[in-house]
Amino acid sequence: MRAEAQEAIRDADVEELRSGFAGELVRPEDPGYEDARKIWNGAIDRRPGLIARCTGTADIIAAVGFARERDLLVAVRGGAHNVAGTALCEGGLVIDLSGMKGIRVDPENRRAWAQPGVLWGELDHETQTFGLATTGGIVTHTGISGLTLGGGIGWLMRKHGLTIDNLVSADLVTAEGEFVKASEDENPDLFWGIRGGGGNFGIVTSFEYRLHPVGPTVLAGPIFFPMDEAPRIIRFYREFITSVPDDYTSVLNLRLAPAVPFLPEELHGKPVIAVVSCYAGSIEEGEEVVRPLRQVAKPLVDLLAPKPYTTHQAMFNPTVPHGWHYYWKSQELPELSEGAADVLVEHSMRITSPLSYTVIFQLGGAVSRVGEDDTAYSHRDMGHNVNINGIWTADDEKADEHIAWTRDFHAALERHAPEAVYMNFLGDEGQDRVVAAYGEEKYERLVALKERYDPTNFFRLNQNIRPKM
Repeated sequence: MRAEAQEAIRDADVEELRSGFAGELVRPEDPGYEDARKIWNGAIDRRPGLIARCTGTADIIAAVGFARERDLLVAVRGGAHNVAGTALCEGGLVIDLSGMKGIRVDPENRRAWAQPGVLWGELDHETQTFGLATTGGIVTHTGISGLTLGGGIGWLMRKHGLTIDNLVSADLVTAEGEFVKASEDENPDLFWGIRGGGGNFGIVTSFEYRLHPVGPTVLAGPIFFPMDEAPRIIRFYREFITSVPDDYTSVLNLRLAPAVPFLPEELHGKPVIAVVSCYAGSIEEGEEVVRPLRQVAKPLVDLLAPKPYTTHQAMFNPTVPHGWHYYWKSQELPELSEGAADVLVEHSMRITSPLSYTVIFQLGGAVSRVGEDDTAYSHRDMGHNVNINGIWTADDEKADEHIAWTRDFHAALERHAPEAVYMNFLGDEGQDRVVAAYGEEKYERLVALKERYDPTNFFRLNQNIRPKM
């Protein structure tokens, strides 16, 4: 097992890599190093010995071979949006894919090909030109790589499935530096594993997605209610979503109203619950579906309206910017039981940071119609995914309080939930939680796949599937 911290990478070795590397190599003494090592979660502070900014597959193969020959600790960076900070390592090599931004759209056959440095806003920009999209997150600066490999929940999932349900094929570089393709027809075992198993089996150099007609105008946005109304809103919502069509996807958001331009200043900092909707069908049908939502209680603000899909995707970007400090806990729920609802409201009223929040994703629909064993992603029968976000800025001296709030909230919620979690929402929580993301039987299948494609655990800075060898 490699040590977490390593000796400095030798100058001579770096020069050897440089001779066959088209991209930029950034070392700790270089002027751009501090910027190059920044990632979305500002709470993560690691100093890699070398950052290899790849321009294409050849650079990735060269970087993998370089690290393997020297037994270097390796982190792989795409969008660098993972809360656990696995895009960085201490002392080792970061294989940085963030500059690989190629996108190609085939509107006739409804396909898109994208390189691993692409962000969801960039992919949506290209596909929405043709009125097409695929499921992809709820903010635009999330990278396509990490979100796809972990499963991919987003505003279109109840109609079109998870991101992995729309993945047609992928090109990868394995731990041995071999270039392979994964699809239903080529290396189907690997294709199964990368659809939910994360970056455990290789570095994806290209994703091929299935696209669907979406918008470009959708009925979408939040309706905010006072937190005092939260018990009534949740009880209503629990029944409301049992009869909505698959075109409708929503989340509940409990927090202090953020200081964002789309909310009146007098609401900033007030406890609120928001029902955020996205209707992927016709506007007229959507208006009828959401009518009861508008009648359940008097809203503080109703921002549910026709708008460009790309505008809705970007709406909450200001609430999760790069550089803030993030600490997450997550749990999947079969339903919003009375006990779970009580916990959600009680702990949201105790929130310690004006930036923190809890979001509850509505699952089901097309997500649940894919077989449980068809992909590595698990728990398709769950009704909701709860993500508790403790957030603060670097100058906030109460970080411990915010972390404690997140942990206490999660511990209380666990009493009303099965042992199930979404892999993409895991922080650095230990192996038991990784197993909980899959269940023991599926985890063992992933271990067997890991032993085939990465028996030395070369790719281990992730939610790690540990080989037994």
